[in-house]
This record gives sequence, structure tokens and C-alpha cells, in this order.
Amino acid sequence: MGRAEERRARQRGARRTTQKKGGRIRRLFTWKKMLGTFFGLVLLAMGGFYIIYLMTPIPEANAAAKMESNVYKLSNGKIIARTGQLNREVVGLDKIPEKVQLDFVAAENMSFYKDSGVDFKGTARGLLNTLSGKGKQGGSTITQQYVKNFYLSQDQTVTRKLKELVISLKVDQKYDKKEILAGYINTSFYGRNAYGIQAAAQAYYGVDSSKLTIEQGAYLAALLQAPSQYDWAVATETGKKLVTNRWNYVLDNMVKMKELDASQRAAMKFPVPVEPKPDPGMEGQTGYLVQAAKAELINNGINEADLAKGGWTITLNIDPKKQQLLEDAVKQELTSKLDKKRKVDQDIQAGAVSVDPKTGSVVALYGGQDYMKHQISNARTATYQPASTFKPLILAAALNEKSETQDGKEIRANTIYNGDNKRPVKGEGGKGYAPPNEDDQSYGPITVQTAMNKSVNSVFAQMGVDVGLPKLRDTAVALGLNHMKGVGAEPAMTLGSYGASPMEMAAAYATLDNHGKKVTPSIVKSAQHKEAKYNKPDPIGDQVISRDAADAVTSVLTGVVDDGTAKRSVRDATNRDGQQVAGKTGTSDDNKSAWFTGYTPSLVTSVGLWGEAAEPRKVDGHTVPKGGQVSIAGATGNEGPANGRINGGNIPAKIWAAYTFDAVGSGESEFDLDTDQGAAKQPDETPVSTPSGTPSNTPSRTPSHTPSRTPSHTPSHTPSRPPTTGGTTGGKPTTGGQTNGGQTNGGQTNGGQTNGGTTTGQTNGGTTTGTTDGGTTQGTTDGGTNQGTIQGGGTTP
Repeated sequence: MGRAEERRARQRGARRTTQKKGGRIRRLFTWKKMLGTFFGLVLLAMGGFYIIYLMTPIPEANAAAKMESNVYKLSNGKIIARTGQLNREVVGLDKIPEKVQLDFVAAENMSFYKDSGVDFKGTARGLLNTLSGKGKQGGSTITQQYVKNFYLSQDQTVTRKLKELVISLKVDQKYDKKEILAGYINTSFYGRNAYGIQAAAQAYYGVDSSKLTIEQGAYLAALLQAPSQYDWAVATETGKKLVTNRWNYVLDNMVKMKELDASQRAAMKFPVPVEPKPDPGMEGQTGYLVQAAKAELINNGINEADLAKGGWTITLNIDPKKQQLLEDAVKQELTSKLDKKRKVDQDIQAGAVSVDPKTGSVVALYGGQDYMKHQISNARTATYQPASTFKPLILAAALNEKSETQDGKEIRANTIYNGDNKRPVKGEGGKGYAPPNEDDQSYGPITVQTAMNKSVNSVFAQMGVDVGLPKLRDTAVALGLNHMKGVGAEPAMTLGSYGASPMEMAAAYATLDNHGKKVTPSIVKSAQHKEAKYNKPDPIGDQVISRDAADAVTSVLTGVVDDGTAKRSVRDATNRDGQQVAGKTGTSDDNKSAWFTGYTPSLVTSVGLWGEAAEPRKVDGHTVPKGGQVSIAGATGNEGPANGRINGGNIPAKIWAAYTFDAVGSGESEFDLDTDQGAAKQPDETPVSTPSGTPSNTPSRTPSHTPSRTPSHTPSHTPSRPPTTGGTTGGKPTTGGQTNGGQTNGGQTNGGQTNGGTTTGQTNGGTTTGTTDGGTTQGTTDGGTNQGTIQGGGTTP
């Protein structure tokens, strides 16, 4: 046999072997066998479910006697509150108007009177979500929800969901639909500590269930989806929109069910609930602390109804000493100066949150003068504009993204911008936006450092566009401004036009203080229950911006305190005692809010003041409802500039300083900064560009005293270029005399030289002709301001 024949023989053998293997595989996976296996598994599952069905009885109802109090403690173990008394009165369907009954059917389960008590598709979706860790989702029928409320727990486990399925089938067979609906309406949790529709009718409308209207019933039915979030009295603007949409959904479904005439539906108006009656024992700040703890637990996965049933021991991170200091500071600088005869003093509200940036612990919180009189927590409401306290987030985004100006220069603390009043923003997304600076001041060419010190709106409006408005919004959300998720990326956002809470601003600044690692403020230290477990998330998260960017922003913000809009209230506070501080003031449009958010290396605190109309009134020809936004100008009898305008550098900064410096204690403390730019560092490179013009404003007042801190060392060399930071060393003011006609932080008025600055040369701090990096005139430095009273938020759109 030749070689060719041998090769052909081997090939034929290989083909036969392959064919045999292929045949065995085909015989193993025939369509008949696969189909048989599938049906076998289905039958096995059905048989298993049938066995479970037979072996699972309808259990005893959850006894009301199991209701216990929740206990709330401070970090030192002191009990501050007990909550959790059962508020339920069971009523028959004859005490509930028929159309109100149908509101609940329209809201939750339009097929209720036709189905078998179970939504298999929704339950399967819920099981998959539970297995995949996506949380509580999936449609449940009214019967299933009743079973969950009355017989089972709110646990999101596969076992509980399977039990719910089986028991729901049995309940649907055993009881009449009317009985099931009555049970569901009477066992559901409506918020305001109300179980059942009778308690809810009294809590929200002050009437018995028999007197409820269709509109009111639709609101109560809508509430069940998220009781706390949808409670009109404490809901955010987002919450109010959501519950209004849900209310409309219920009534529209009533029309679809042919239970409501379309014309009647069109005439219906939203029924605003009455104000809630706070629980006894919630006076002062206690109610705000409990409210914040509840919100955090619910947000982190504890079911609201289960929490209301009690049995929890909840320990807060609140430090009783710091809490008292914060309350005392607000009283000292604000509430003790209010006069009931002044209308504006009746409107003013204050909120504050203080956070440990290393742990995320909320160590002190101020929610308002008294929870019993004002249940909306000013510490957590995001209704009011943070104004110029948003500007550091713009700089953080610019530095983190390594953004460039319109002419291609990297944005740094010494980058030169045009600070002219109402300068139109250039670049994509600017839309011709031309914001005014406070008091319509123009600054000409000005460094980023000086623009932050003086809170120059035109600079940061341009910088926001240079960064890219969508990137800016996303950075703000990453830093902690959760209410900005999904909002429109508009130029006005650069001036803090979107609402934020003191809690959110404290989160963002704590992340900066923590070198760019995300800090989510947490008021709950632990939560324990004998039958449930609370898995507390770590308040310290991932790196959301680079350390260099975060530290550079901190360095720049020391200039705001030492040379800018916060110097009188913070830099020169008598109790400062050597603490290095970074912070930013903010004053919103029409002086409807004023802020100071600042931090030391160990403590971050955000303080906000705003006007909330105590009664309806006319303002500039428009009716402002109770609770609407009004100006705080003139509060406490303030007779400052611009008709008594209260800037962030005024009362908010004074509250901050009175609290913070006593809270952190004595002993000089400095930031550990890994950056080469900003007011806390010596400048070491030339400016990015050269000023092209001379600013137009001239400072008009002279400070009456010198800075309270001295540098810890003198420079070992003379800077080789005009610096950009107002001539500070390590974030501390120098010992030279301070005048707005001489030097602010880096020079002397007698022609002598301190840290590179004189009154005649082109110096570290400024010159007498206004041609320095700082872009000021009459010898002011980068950090100089007019007595610290000028800041950028006052003209925010």
C-alpha cells in the first residue's frame, strides 16, 4: 500500500470516528429528550409547590400586643426619646365610602375583584429581584399585601415571598373579597404613626373615615407607596411631585374602571392634608434627631412599617457636648436677637449639620427652633439655594477634570479670568448667560484664588462652562448633592441655583476635607432588634475626585477665610485659637438665603439661613403662600449694606465660628495638603496668563484690626513671579498691617516688605496701581475685600 492510500485510509477512519461521536451526542440531546426533561422539571416544581401549599397553613395574625417602643439614644447612651405606640382603630367597610374603597383598588390592583389573589408574573419578578440583590420590587396584589401586613413580616427574602404566595392563594379561597379589602385598608401603614384608614383619616384630614372624600381617599391610597416621602407636610419638592402624580394616577384609574365620570375627575383638586400633630416628647431638637435617624434607616433598607412596629434600640452618633454647643451658637447669634414685632424675624429659619470627615458621623444637628412648631427639618430640606457655597464644587470639577479655559490654558488657582460684571459666558452651553456680580462690581483680570475670595459670579459662571455643565452636575452629585441627580445642566447652576440641604453641603465639603474620598453623613451609630438585623453602610466611600483636586480646593478656601468674605466673622473670631479653616460664604438671589459652610481638619459644618413665610403675603405684587420663600434682609434688626442684606459672612459665619472653634478645642491644627497651589501654599510657578486690563473697583474701607494669626515660619526665598494668592504662608495671615489701601495679607503700609509684598512694587500681595495677579486697586491684595462683606451669591439668578 502506497503512502497516498495509507493517508486516505486514515482520513476515512477519522471521519467514521467523528460520525460515531456526533451520533452519540445527537442521540443524547434529541428534541424529545429535551422536551421531556423540561416538562419533568415543570411537573417536579408543580409537585413541590403543591406539597408546600398543603403544608403551609394560614398562620395566626400579627398580634397588636407585639408592638413595642423604639428607643433612641445619644452617643453617650443617654435616652432622648421613646416612640411606637399603636395608633389603629379597625372599622368595617360600612364606615368607608364605597368610592374611597375603590381608590385603593385603583391604586394597587385594578383586577382585584377578578384575580385569584396572586400576581404570578409580579411575584416571579420580585423573586428574581430579591435573588439578584435589586431590592424590593415586583407587583403584589392587594391580597398579597394584606397577607404581608397581617400574617408575615416585611422581610425581603425568597422564603417570605414563597410563603406570601401560598398563603395569599389560601386566603383568597377562604375569605370574601370585601373582607380582604377591609383587612388591607385597616392594616396598612400610612405614616404619621397611623395604622389603618380610620387613624389615617384623623391624622391627615381630621375626620372619621366615613367622612372622607374621593380626593382624600385617593391621597391616602397614594401614600401607601412611600408614607414618609409622600407626607405633604414634610415632603421635598420632588416628593410632592411624585405623590401628586400618584394621586392623579389613582383617579385616572378610577375613570378607566368606570367608577368615576371623566368630567367629575377633571374638576377635582388636590386635597392638601392638615399639619401633623407631633408626638409628645419631641420638643426642641429631639424630633429633628429622631426624624433624621428614621430617614436614614428607611433609606438603608429598613421597612418603614416594620420600624413603626417598634422594638428597635437606635443609638445616634450625636455628641451631646457638640450638640449643646451648636444649639447655644444659634441662640447666641440668631434666636436671642429675634423680635416678634419684626415680620422678617417671624420668617427666618436656620439649619445646620456638623460632620466628622474621617468617620462620616453626624455629631451635631440643628433642625429649627422647635420640632413641635415646625416639623420640616431645616437640616435636611433641600428647598433653598446654596448660592456661592456651590463655587468650590465648580473648582473641584475643573481641577479633577484638568479642564482648560476657552483659550486652552489649564485651570489652576492662579489662572486669570475676566471678572467684569455681567460679562457674557463664552463657549458651548453658555447660552449668552451674563450674571451680575454682587453690587454690580467689576474686577477686570482676576485670579481664580481672588475670585473665590471675593465670590465673583462672572468668573465661576465661565468656569462652569469651561468644565462642561453636565460634568459639573455629575461631580456635584458624586460629592454629595443628591438632589441634583438628573437635573438640567443649565448655566445658572454655576451660582448654586439648585436647592441643597445643610446635610448635603456638609457631605460635599466633608469629601473635600477627606481628600476626595466620598463621605456620606450618618446620624445612626447602630440599630438593634431582637428579630431583625441592620447592616449599616460604611459612611466612607470611594475616591470620587483626586486628592490633588480636593486638597487644592481646600487650599484655595483658606483664602476665603483669611482674605475674603469670611474674614471678619471667622478669621478674626476671638475663640479661633490657631485653627486653620477652609470655607465659603453664599448669599442667594433677593437674599432669600445665606450660608457658610466650612471646615477644620477634624470637623465640617454647614450653616444655612433662609426666609420661609410665616403667613401668606404679597411681595412685589405676587402672593407668597405660607411656607413660600421670602427675603431675610433686615432680620435681627440688621442694618447692613443693601437694605439690611444678610450675607453668608454675617450671621451664618458667626454661628459657624461660635460653634466650631469651641467644638474642636484648643491647639493649632493645620490641613495635611498634597498640592502646590492655593492660598495655603507658597506659589511656585508663573501665572497662566497676563492681565489685559485694569480693574474698575476701589476698596472703600479700612479694617480696624490686624489678623489674629501669625505665620509659623518665614519664607526661605523670594518668589520669582507675581504670586496669585494674596501673599499667605501656610494659610496664615502675616503680621503686616492690614488696610484696604495697603496690604491685606502679605505687606506693610510703610513700604517695608513682608513675604514679598510692599506698597510700591509689584508684590506678592498687590500694588498701589491694581496691576497684580489679584486684579485689585489701591494696593489691595488677592485676598482683600471690603470688610469681608462682599460675596457672590447675592445676585444669583
